[in-house]
Amino acid sequence: MMVEKNLFLEFFIDIKNVKPIIKWAGGKRQILPYLIENLPNNWDRYFEPFVGGGALLIELYKKNLIKSAVISDINIDIYNLYLSIKEKPKELIEKIKTLPFRNNSKDYYEARRLFNENKIINVPDLNRASLFIYLNRHCYNGLYRLNSKGEFNAPFGRYNNPSMPTEENIWELNKLFKKIIILNDDFEIAVSDARKGDFVYFDPPYMPLSKTSNFTDYTSEGFDENGQIRLFNVCKKLNSLGVNFMLSNSNSEFIRNLYKDFNIISIPAKRNINSKASLRGEIEELIIKNY
Repeated sequence: MMVEKNLFLEFFIDIKNVKPIIKWAGGKRQILPYLIENLPNNWDRYFEPFVGGGALLIELYKKNLIKSAVISDINIDIYNLYLSIKEKPKELIEKIKTLPFRNNSKDYYEARRLFNENKIINVPDLNRASLFIYLNRHCYNGLYRLNSKGEFNAPFGRYNNPSMPTEENIWELNKLFKKIIILNDDFEIAVSDARKGDFVYFDPPYMPLSKTSNFTDYTSEGFDENGQIRLFNVCKKLNSLGVNFMLSNSNSEFIRNLYKDFNIISIPAKRNINSKASLRGEIEELIIKNY
């Protein structure tokens, strides 16, 4: 009966209901209208080398705008999760169903301990993928934070009724991921095959607006000024090749100066993760594009 149900789900899901499977600090769902408004008129292949929760990717899929795509994330747990959904959706659903953890701090910290002990050797690793989903849905604000040892250390979120992803959503993401290449590479490698007529969307860890505002270290290596400059150089190379790119970042003087020769658009956004209360709430962010 389980097989029959899954076959039904795979072919009869309403694509309009598909959504990102993980919460992600700095996710793009709230600024999607601005991103959609600033898309190029058309493109061949779509590249997204900092895919994260994949909000824009999924929105483009729902609008039937994904012909072929290459996505990547240096975060091994995002890569492992998306590959699990692409290659073993039924098995992942069963793993999620049999997780013994509930919405309380004792279960959460036990799951976090197991997650940090279970290092990925081969992908897809379904045990770690299912633990990742549980932790992401129950930790504070979807925060993926690593300590100096590379261990996940986000605190328990204390939500009243956090939800887990539905079978329907996993099956619909499986249909999307079957159409695209999923990588676990540095952004420069991930877009190295981009050519004239392609479109690249960059959503890097944002340039901090203050020394204490950066909560986006989603790998143990982080993403500093040198990373931002390297990304800028990749954008310049893509521009010279005739590749359209769009980039999101913070409204910082550093970023504005770096991309001063490109089209810079300020948009309103709400951000709730910051150690300074003055930097929470509505702020301005930037969309930068070369068209």
